[in-house]
Amino acid sequence: MDPLQIAKMIEEKFAGEVLGTTSHAGQVGVMLKKERIKDICLFLRDEPSLKMDHLADLTAVDYSQYPGDTGPRFEVVYNMISTVHRHRIRLKVRVPEEDPRIDSVSSIWNTANWHERETYDLMGIKFDGHPDLRRILMPEDWEGHPLRKEYPLKGY
Repeated sequence: MDPLQIAKMIEEKFAGEVLGTTSHAGQVGVMLKKERIKDICLFLRDEPSLKMDHLADLTAVDYSQYPGDTGPRFEVVYNMISTVHRHRIRLKVRVPEEDPRIDSVSSIWNTANWHERETYDLMGIKFDGHPDLRRILMPEDWEGHPLRKEYPLKGY
């Protein structure tokens, strides 16, 4: 199935949750509101024609120093693949600096457990409902989040 068709299915099933769709270098990204991310991911995994059974990656972007960007500071990015149908899609969800949190999808894909912990550790985004949200790369007593734009190159 073509990624634009998948994006259209998401938009039809979750009316009002899709903020836009982007396409670049053959990759399609669907920008979503954060409130129903878990429902949308469950749909993508469980819908027989989609069967997105593998979360290849979950990461985040800090847009704080992009000129002209007026949206929430952080963007959580989900890259998923169907190993059955051999198609893929990218979901993007913006979360605000004041309350950088979103629902965990670790109950949908086990691999999200580690990806969410890494994103929490390096960017400071909290994943509600995560079974063990703690640092994974940095020491527990480390202050700050090294991939945020304001973090000094040589540390504090």
